[in-house]
Amino acid sequence: MNIIITGASKGLGRAIAEKFAARGYDLFLCSRDQQTLTATAQQLGQRYPAITIRSKTADLAEKDQALGFGRWVLESGADIDVLVNNAGQFILGSLYDEDETVLERLMAVNLYSAYYLTGVLLPAMIRRKAGHIFNMCSVASLQAYPYGGAYSISKFALAGFSANLREEMKPHGIKVTTVYPGAAYTDSWAGSGVDPQRIMEAGDIADMVLAAARLSPQATVEQILLRPQLGDL
Repeated sequence: MNIIITGASKGLGRAIAEKFAARGYDLFLCSRDQQTLTATAQQLGQRYPAITIRSKTADLAEKDQALGFGRWVLESGADIDVLVNNAGQFILGSLYDEDETVLERLMAVNLYSAYYLTGVLLPAMIRRKAGHIFNMCSVASLQAYPYGGAYSISKFALAGFSANLREEMKPHGIKVTTVYPGAAYTDSWAGSGVDPQRIMEAGDIADMVLAAARLSPQATVEQILLRPQLGDL
């Protein structure tokens, strides 16, 4: 079994990689940070020597690199069992004062990366009539909030992409799950002053993704919504 994870070098992507590696899945990992990605692949390889781990540095905000990563996966000849579109970026801001380039950047990272990569891999999945795609959205895809700005817009767009993809893939036997995580403790929260006990662990989201991926072919979890026990920050 093979799982492709973007934004896999840290945070939610790494947590998901860890959970699937422990279950014996072979990994295809992607990140734009070569040093961190290499370290992640090496650490997981040492921990789970029975699996195969392939990694490739790519900035999926760049269309040619997103397409190139997808072709690289296909060239391996491996079946695509699970694809996790996790690459993303958060920039705090408001629509009235954020730089006009922010929307373009976040749409490229948070939406177009998933759109282009999925498009490259889908024909092979359709031929097999199998596979499961997870699109990592956010509670910001569901509820507007102050200073959400372009980030929230891009995440609303990703949720729309995921919902449409779900409908289109039904007759092809391909599952699509939209994941809406609330705040989970990752490196981006370090030094923020937020108590790690106030928000979720990255492993909580990874556990839910793994559980959804392991259901029978007849069942699909269409949406996963997780929030901290005390609610959003």
